Amino acid sequence: MILGKTLESWQASHPLIRDLVALQETTWFNPGVAPVAEAISDVGLTAADVADASARLARFAAYLSRAFPETQASGGIIESDVVPVPHLQQALSERYGLALAGALWLKRDSHLPISGSIKARGGIYEVLKHAEDLALAGKLLTLDDDYAVLDSEKARAFFGQYKIAVGSTGNLGMSIGIMGAALGFQVTVHMSADARQWKKDKLRSHGVTVVEYASDYSVAVAQGRQQAESDPACHFVDDENSVNLFLGYSVAAERLKRQLAQANITVDAQHPLFVYLPCGVGGAPGGVAFGLKLAFGDAVHCIFAEPTHSPCMMLGVYTGLHDEVSVQDFGIDNVTAADGLAVGRASGFVGKAMQRLLDGFYTVSDEEMYSLLALLERSEGVRLEPSALAGVPGIARVHADRQGYLARAGLDEQAMVQATHLVWATGGNMVPGDEMDAYLAKGRELLGKG
Repeated sequence: MILGKTLESWQASHPLIRDLVALQETTWFNPGVAPVAEAISDVGLTAADVADASARLARFAAYLSRAFPETQASGGIIESDVVPVPHLQQALSERYGLALAGALWLKRDSHLPISGSIKARGGIYEVLKHAEDLALAGKLLTLDDDYAVLDSEKARAFFGQYKIAVGSTGNLGMSIGIMGAALGFQVTVHMSADARQWKKDKLRSHGVTVVEYASDYSVAVAQGRQQAESDPACHFVDDENSVNLFLGYSVAAERLKRQLAQANITVDAQHPLFVYLPCGVGGAPGGVAFGLKLAFGDAVHCIFAEPTHSPCMMLGVYTGLHDEVSVQDFGIDNVTAADGLAVGRASGFVGKAMQRLLDGFYTVSDEEMYSLLALLERSEGVRLEPSALAGVPGIARVHADRQGYLARAGLDEQAMVQATHLVWATGGNMVPGDEMDAYLAKGRELLGKG
């Protein structure tokens, strides 16, 4: 029984559950999506909150460019480029047997400085926000000071009195561990069974304590929460419910708006923007999507991508049950090569806040992610980790729309010709060479069979 109903009963009332349970690649366009003007208030945050987060990151720019020389070229701002991928678009058209209109672009958060993934946005922001709160309260600095003073032994000794804990499948732990340790915090990362060994090794090399669990992500988060609750000096970064993580991610949208304008890309009703966001627990794609809806209104269509073995957000929003259910409740195992997306229970905060702002959801098999990893490398020379490929099939899922989504959204053929499709590449730059070679070998083998 699942919340008082049998699996058969759930499948009868929600037919797509049958496909999800069968681990079939599934697409669902959200019939509950509403105009931004109507639904944005569901989130409980505003454009002013995003602007506040952006200003905080600007205050820390001097510190970041000093503590992390790789950010000097961007003036201490942690940002990634956006690049056209026409060869990939052509390859996808051939792979899926579809004419793919519009232009396909890649947002390379895989190459973000410091921690090489989308989690560098939210994770680093939350650590910096906590550091600022402590430093202001401890009279270590004022809002008008040059924050470069935080790159000092005095500041590190001050922050050394405090602890940060987080539960992670890998990339969030990387961003929080590297940033927290650089400031001087005692950081503990509680890592689930699916976390890659190289990520654990990297964290330990930065002086971070890594606690490993034989079970999945939800257990690692629960242990991190427990550690923090018993220690008043410990700040817990709550990936399932954190507003600060969410706001750190949301800052990406205004920056993307500037990047698209610089590339002479128009975004409006007749020039729609489709953004494909890999989703684990939902904080990163949820925060980015919130920012995108603030920046572009109804002209942007945000679509979440999940592994066939871990469709927690699609299941939560589709059933309306959010974090009351896990994929395991429905007999789905939550075992996937897309380690960053191996989450069985979605964020209730994100699901409820964003359910009327998310345009669609789809699932991708591990085999397809590996195949696309090799296809992207072959067509564009870009190397990503498996979970970062989840957004790549999105353009084909939209073009293969069998649920009347495009018609419902008022998108005709002309609008689709003028559309921009953006795949959010979430990670991969820090993957060790031998590990990446193994990913590519597996992907090439699958491509050869396909």
